[in-house]
Amino acid sequence: QVQLVESGGGLVQAGGSLRLSCAASGRTFSRYAMAWFRQAPGKEREFVTAISWSGRNIYYSDSVKGRFTMSRDNARATNYLQMNSLKPEDTAVYYCAVVSASDYYTPRTPESYDYWGQGTQVTVSS
Repeated sequence: QVQLVESGGGLVQAGGSLRLSCAASGRTFSRYAMAWFRQAPGKEREFVTAISWSGRNIYYSDSVKGRFTMSRDNARATNYLQMNSLKPEDTAVYYCAVVSASDYYTPRTPESYDYWGQGTQVTVSS
């Protein structure tokens, strides 16, 4: 099993920044993709960003492109999500997810991921 622990969520004013982290432990894969999804109350879980094993391929949803930056440190089995220019509509529980994958496969749908963190709350006040 893989355990994922998210951290860095909190309350911030609109226009502010937060940095989320996701640390993986337990069973390790030779290569894996990592992603962030979010879920607001009453809404479905939606894709935010995903990164390939090497970090060469990074994908963002249109709603966060240009404001959020994802990166990873494979030596630490950790990824980071830098969120700038936050908006009230970014308020949600943010979930980290992992799937064993080659560097050529970086899925962007929740059902493609096998392991999930517990989530961290991000609240942006207007």
